[in-house]
Formats: sequence, structure tokens, C-alpha cells
Amino acid sequence: MVQKSPTASGVPASGSPTLGNLPGWDRWFEVTQRGSNIGREVRGGLVTFFTMAYILALNPIIIGSEADKFGNLISGAPKYLDAAHTQVDWAAVDHSKMMVAAATALIAGLVTILMGAWGRFPLGLATGLGLNAMLAYSIAPTMTWSQAMGLIVWEGIIITLLVFTGVRTAIFRAVPPPLRTAISVGIGLFITLVGLMDAGIVRKPAGSPPVELGVNGSLQGWPIAVCVIGFLLLVFLYSRKVRGAMLISILAASVLGVIVEAVFKVGPTFLSDGSKNPTGWALNVPKLPDASSFVSPDLGLLGKVDMLGAFTNGGAFSWKVFLGLVLTIFSLLLADFFDTVGTVVAVGGEGDLLDEKGLPPHLQEILLCDSVAAMAGGLGSVSSNTSYIESTAGVEEGARTGLASVVTGLAFLAAIFLTPIVDMIPSEAAAPVLAFVGFLMMSQVVHVDWDDVEDGIPAFLTIVLMPFSYSVTVGIGVGFIMYCLVKLFRGKARQVHPLLWGVAALFVVYFAQGIILSLIN
Repeated sequence: MVQKSPTASGVPASGSPTLGNLPGWDRWFEVTQRGSNIGREVRGGLVTFFTMAYILALNPIIIGSEADKFGNLISGAPKYLDAAHTQVDWAAVDHSKMMVAAATALIAGLVTILMGAWGRFPLGLATGLGLNAMLAYSIAPTMTWSQAMGLIVWEGIIITLLVFTGVRTAIFRAVPPPLRTAISVGIGLFITLVGLMDAGIVRKPAGSPPVELGVNGSLQGWPIAVCVIGFLLLVFLYSRKVRGAMLISILAASVLGVIVEAVFKVGPTFLSDGSKNPTGWALNVPKLPDASSFVSPDLGLLGKVDMLGAFTNGGAFSWKVFLGLVLTIFSLLLADFFDTVGTVVAVGGEGDLLDEKGLPPHLQEILLCDSVAAMAGGLGSVSSNTSYIESTAGVEEGARTGLASVVTGLAFLAAIFLTPIVDMIPSEAAAPVLAFVGFLMMSQVVHVDWDDVEDGIPAFLTIVLMPFSYSVTVGIGVGFIMYCLVKLFRGKARQVHPLLWGVAALFVVYFAQGIILSLIN
């Protein structure tokens, strides 16, 4: 972990100005109080943006290129040129993806600025991966896109009500310290895996084993070389205590990527004819944009939401359909709810922003901003927006306050018009930072008492299942359930907070949703 500032606990350093003499914006964001400064916040905010920017390329691919029940794209245009759905209208798909990219950047920018200005916490928010895939591949094919987005809005409304009633905050407080530590460590391993897979260093092969190193067990291709060089540069700069090490490594690796692409013409992994180039760039191909790449954004997706259509099933109410949709909303809510719990704990722990009870400052405001972001994602037709664990990279770069989130949000707003410049940053340039932050977060593992099965077993399952299941929610859910069961097995059930029992029961339903849906259908 980075060396903590002596003022991070909220007490100004000796000789620093008293809080009453500080500018209003400083007092509001608590910059001096948390031992930070504008330079650190700007660097941290930019690092968070660059490690999150992949969503501007990935969300359009997921949301913008899939058809709904009637074969229409989210833009409203038909995806196919023929009734048999064999000929794709690629012009319509490309326009749909551009609309999703613009709306994704806009909503992410607004909700991240809200988190910074109101929640005053260094968190970036954008469309949640996993949630958007579930929406595009499982929900939208059974209804219209506007109806699917309506379900996202309902999820956001419910989760917001849980904040206002105090339930969400109470559940957050009920999580025992060992599980909070395990969540942070598990998320560290999770984002390490994300980074390694984004760079192509770890891949899923066509057959067995489930994962492998690089291409057929070896590191091949210029993109992987750029990632390795970026990681070594980051380690060198960090070990030399160079300020802005993470930001410098991202920018340097991106420049190197542009040079490599210009010289060797590497190209993307997924080619236009449907074939694959195993040694290509994973997402963005780093190259200098031309003037024609800069076009006016189309924000026509905003507000295209049908709140009730999915429940009426074409005009006729059905209890079977209703119960199925309720379970769908419940699954979205639970995933969103506990992804945020894990992210806030991890970011707060890395930034030394948690109090003696392990809680961050302004918890109610943080949770409210995150809940509003879920609704905003539905209203913007980009899927639920949620807190990004990549924010830990910004915190490691020095971010300690909401000012960093304002910087991240402004960068997203700029990306609406500067998408070609953002596309110059390949995932291979950001991946080293994610992997390195995973290393830093692992240091918290010593705070778990591994000799005590009541703490050790739930913590172990929480840590390993996050990367192994590729889901923060799954790791938290299994950890909660096992924590309650081990306490029960040892005759200490009364030591478990009642809310934790309730949450564990909800997770049992979450994990059994496949069985429940099969019984309903």
C-alpha cells in the first residue's frame, strides 16, 4: 500500500491552516482535512478515468449491437435487412453503437460529478459490466429495449428507497470487519484478473484448461509487450516514489502503443469478417485520429424508457410474467447493491478513509448517489450505472476526496466530444495499473485471523470466489452465508446481526434463482 498521509485521519498537520481559514471549496471537499491537495486529486481523478475509459468502447459493443424481441437495436432501427435475420445492417449497428457511446459518457460524467460534489468520495461511476451483459443477452431479447431499461429504472427506484429508509446504510454497517477485509482483498484479486485478461496475458482458450497464459501458453504479440513494458515502467516509477507513476505509465504505454500500431499494423483482435487475430489489440486500436472521426454526438437515447410495458406482456397481465420480472429486478438490485458495498470498502480502505468502525465519511450521501446513478443509467438507456472498483487506482495515485471524482466526471463529459482521443488508450495500457493495484490491496490480508474458522473460512471463500466466479457479488454472497452458518455451527448464532441473517437468506434466493424460474415457468 502507499504510505498514508499523516493528515488522512482528518486532523490537519502541524503548521497547516486551521479549517476555518480554508477556502469554502476546500472545507466542503475536505481536501486539507484529508491530507491532500489539488495536484493529487487531479492526478487521481485522471487515473480513475483512464482505467474506466474501456467502458466507452465496451458498452456500445454490448448494448449497441444486440437486438430486442422484435429485432430492433436500442436506437429503434432494425438490426437486420431481411426477415430471416441473416443479413446485418452494419450501418445501423454502427450508428446505434455511437449513440450508446455518447450516452454512456454523458451519464457516467453526470453521476460521477454528483458523487464527487455530494458524496465527496473518490469514486468513479459508469455503466456496470455484468449488469449490462445480463440486460443485453438475457432481458432485452424477451421484450423491447425501452421496456428493459424500464426494469433498470425500477431497480434504481427500489435501491434509492432502501437508502432513504436507512436499510441500505444499516446493512453496510452490519458487515463484520473480517468480511470487510476479505472483500477488499478479494476485489484486489478480481481487478488483477480483469487487468490480466484485458491485456491478453490471461485468456480463456477454446478447450481446456479454463484459462491459459497468453496465446497457447506463451506471451506473443506487440500488445502484450506494451502491457509488460507499461507494468515494468510502473514498478520502476513507484519504487522510485515518482509522483503520478500510474498516470505516467498509462500515457507512456499509450504512446508506445500508437507507435507500435503505426509501424507494425497490428490491428484488432476481432476482425470485421468475424475472424480473430490472437495477437491483436483487445479493445481500442491505438492510433492517431483523423478529423473525420470527430462528429457531433447523438443523444437520442435519453428518456427512451417504458416503465410498465414489460409487466403487461403485450396488454394482458400475467402473474407468471410478473413474478419472473420481480425476480429479475431482484437479481439486478442485489448485484448492484453489494458491488457498491465492496467497492466503497475497498476504496475507503486503500485511501485510509474509514473510521474506527470501518465506515467511510458521508456514507448516506455515497449510497444515495450510487442509487440515483442506477436510475440515471436506465433513463439514459445505457444500463445501470454503479461505482467502479477501478477507483482504487485513482486512490493509489493520491485521490482522497470527491474533487477527484469531479475531475473524472469532467473527463467523461469531454469524452462525449473527444471519443477518438479516448480510443487512443488501449486496454493494454490501463491493465498494468489494475494488476498493480491488486498487489497493493493484497496487503490487507494480514488483518484476517486465519486461525479462527469463524473469520477464516468466510473470508477465504469471499476472497477466492470473486476472481474465480468473475463476480464481486458472488464472493460477498457466499461469504455472508458461510459467516452465518459457521456461527450457527459453533452455537454463536446470536452474535450475528439480524440484518446479516436477512441478507444471507436473500443471497440463498439469489443463488437459487435458476431453480425458482424453472418452477415459475
